[in-house]
Amino acid sequence: MRISDLVFYFVLFFLGGILLASLEVNFLIIISVVGFLALGFFILRLAGIPPSSFWQRLSILSLMIIIGVFYYHLDNVIFQKHNLITFNQKLNFQGLVVDNPLDKNGFQEAVIELSPPWQGKVSVKLASYPEIAYGDKLNFIGGINQVPSSTSKYLAKERIAGVSSFPQFSISGRGYGSAIKSGLFKLNDKIVSIFKKFLPSTEAAFLAGLTFGQRSDFSLDFKKSLNLSGTTHLVALSGYNISIIALTVAALFGRIFPRRISFALTVLVIIGFVLMTGAQASVVRAALMAALALLAKEIGRPNYDVRNAIVFTGFLMVLVNPKILAFDVGFQLSFLALLGIVYLKPVLIKIFRLSESPGFLSWRENFLTTTSAQLAVIPILISNFGLFSLTSLLANVLVLEFVPLTMFLGFLMAAVNFISYYLTMIVSWLVLVSLKFEILVINIFSKLTIPLAGSKNISLMLFLGYYLFLAAIIFYAQRFYRKNLAEAEK
Repeated sequence: MRISDLVFYFVLFFLGGILLASLEVNFLIIISVVGFLALGFFILRLAGIPPSSFWQRLSILSLMIIIGVFYYHLDNVIFQKHNLITFNQKLNFQGLVVDNPLDKNGFQEAVIELSPPWQGKVSVKLASYPEIAYGDKLNFIGGINQVPSSTSKYLAKERIAGVSSFPQFSISGRGYGSAIKSGLFKLNDKIVSIFKKFLPSTEAAFLAGLTFGQRSDFSLDFKKSLNLSGTTHLVALSGYNISIIALTVAALFGRIFPRRISFALTVLVIIGFVLMTGAQASVVRAALMAALALLAKEIGRPNYDVRNAIVFTGFLMVLVNPKILAFDVGFQLSFLALLGIVYLKPVLIKIFRLSESPGFLSWRENFLTTTSAQLAVIPILISNFGLFSLTSLLANVLVLEFVPLTMFLGFLMAAVNFISYYLTMIVSWLVLVSLKFEILVINIFSKLTIPLAGSKNISLMLFLGYYLFLAAIIFYAQRFYRKNLAEAEK
């Protein structure tokens, strides 16, 4: 076995241990299975019966599962040790706003890094006035509660140790955060305000969702339409849609520039997008996955280098924060969508005997990219959004064809606003046409549904079975076409 393959499987089994620990699989079951494999290996050796190379490797690799489980629990211990909070008591405490606060239509929500003698991050809900911003120092009088079980996994992934609802607060100082991050957040807020100034409320909210993942201004009806049409992920800023957008932009650049220049320009677009969103950790992770999707396209085929790059990148992300593997929907969408684009897309081209040319305005390229990514994330969409309709495949293809153009026009509208009011009006008309079409598609397909599932409760066996089915299709398709190619070359 090559060293690169050995490292790949070591990392894969380590991630398997992290996943099992995240899902709270009984440790005795895990240790029993691994111990049984190891014991069988040593018994065969003592008996003088050489075990097959497969069982040797499996016995050694299974130890990485134990290491993964231990690493997950070690991270829990370190996280708990880092936090010093007295819960369920009225306290005087201080903290720094460490992320861009959210306006939730009637209250503010922010993440606070506590000041000594307390330690840790707390999610706070506050009255809408006075308005707070990133980098503000706040004084509080109120209680801090333990994280509710309903949101404990999500908040643990964000390294948040407690919650506080509507304590009394006052601002004791401003501008204590990173100057760069503060500037990016202010630019973000300014751009959203421009959207609201020049576009109707629904269109402005949707554009803010596409570009920055903001959903606070969505109406209940529009949220319902997004859910029923299977397009909620469009405003999640995951690697799923960022990868698709990046590949679409690359396809457009590829029609104008040489391949390497197109690749470099698209990477610059991704970097610019990350900076515009305030370089949030979830967006950085998604951008890394999008860059890997571009790398796979640049190499031209899903070889071992791309496989190892995908798994190793995921490994580094999980090493920093083990909670993201099971509890970060954006990471899951990013990871699986990338695998779908890299491995499933070539298979779809061969199965349906499609031309590999992009087609007019790259429609074929975009269709294949979107469909392969969508097929790869269906169980994640069902388990997190509760609904998947077969018609959502078409809805996503139609909408995602226009999303890169819509985002470009949105940023262009914000840029020209600093030059000319009338020029901004002209650009706003163009982006409005694109937004209206996308919203029309979303509303139509929210009514034309063929539900494949209508509940978030998807069994683990069905979940695993679906991905084993996809893996089998990819494996046998690749094997079949390699065999045909070998026969053709004889």
